[in-house]
Amino acid sequence: MDGIRVAPYAELTFDAEGGVARDELDALVATVTGAGLTDLVVFAHGWNNNRSLARSLYGRFFDPFPEVLAALGGTARLGYAGVIWPSMRFTDERLADLPVLPDGPRAAAPLPAGAGLPAGTLDALAAVLPAHRAALDRLEELLSRGPGDPTPAELAEFAGLARRLATAPGPADHDLEPPTGPDPLPAVLTEDPHELCTLFTEALTTASAAEGDDALLGGLPGTLWRGALELLRQCSYWEMKRRAGQVGQRGLGPALGVLATAAPGLRVHLVGHSFGARLMSFAVDALPEHARGVRSLTLLQGAFSHYAFTPQLPFATGRGGALRGAPAKVRGPVLCCHSRHDLSLSLLYPLASRISGDDSTLLGLGDRRWGALGHDGVQDVGGTVTLDLAHALAGPLPASGCVNVDVSAVVRRGGPPAGAHSDICHGELARLVLLAGGLVR
Repeated sequence: MDGIRVAPYAELTFDAEGGVARDELDALVATVTGAGLTDLVVFAHGWNNNRSLARSLYGRFFDPFPEVLAALGGTARLGYAGVIWPSMRFTDERLADLPVLPDGPRAAAPLPAGAGLPAGTLDALAAVLPAHRAALDRLEELLSRGPGDPTPAELAEFAGLARRLATAPGPADHDLEPPTGPDPLPAVLTEDPHELCTLFTEALTTASAAEGDDALLGGLPGTLWRGALELLRQCSYWEMKRRAGQVGQRGLGPALGVLATAAPGLRVHLVGHSFGARLMSFAVDALPEHARGVRSLTLLQGAFSHYAFTPQLPFATGRGGALRGAPAKVRGPVLCCHSRHDLSLSLLYPLASRISGDDSTLLGLGDRRWGALGHDGVQDVGGTVTLDLAHALAGPLPASGCVNVDVSAVVRRGGPPAGAHSDICHGELARLVLLAGGLVR
């Protein structure tokens, strides 16, 4: 396949609700059994990838594996698989120098606020949300009304249309166990549009200043159209986040069960980036009882709650993380790689993840309540080990449990709004995956 230089390599394609391409699953089973593989690394991309970008990401990430395995004396017969699931990207997000293949739009230059959507983004949204084309066209029209601030009526219409893109969540779509009563909704779907767009504009201004990149705001740091564009981004990302959980729970988890039946001795090593980390975690949580071959789970800049694995929330002692039982299903470590250079997770994710009507300052916790794994690692899970990258690479890693690794030393490139969120193609991270799986020492 274009961009893939490791072998054997296979792909598993899922639809939005987790349905798998059965011919690809059969082909993966045949590859594993026919090649006599002892180990399989399975990677799931995040929110910002079409098929060509996902394949390009997988090719670059997997490239160092054979050399590292050989140099460190690894003897595994190793295979590789890439998960393809329907997500999209706003084309103003920089992907840390990933090459773009012919069917993927090139990165668009930042637009002045009020100048519409970045080039290619409208079609990307329509491809993954085909039922909403009319609403997307109107959103594009409204975004082109600048450069002045939107009127209250324009902002209200914009927010209403953007929120149509997001499916109302059910209990299984949250990272934390919901409280009793009505299912909680994220603030981006319910709260005052002017307040939200103001918060997003302020966050983007902060991100721009932090990175020394005022091009992000097109010279108009005060306009609410920039915040409105971010509101649209976050509404679409809510849908991608929900979708990632569905694909993991209903799709990849059962597919790994099929693979375990066909190759019961196979050791599986799961890797997920961004919402792909959420997908992989829900897949582990949904593993059938007989599927005991998952030997490691590596989360790269995970875009879901840092409390997802905790048995007891620090701000709600009767509740825990929605994935509190997942780490126990991994017969090895759960490795959480996080970076302080990830602007998407440090600045925008907490704003977008707040639950409507909840007081985020309760108990003095501030925005930590809505923090992401890829920003500061697993929180409030007993026995979690914390390492910097150098100590993690020196090994050995813990044989089980949660392990936070600060990878800021290498995951550091990329401008706003996402920062270094997608800067994950490094030999050091490939080696971490092999260490976590016990494939090298």
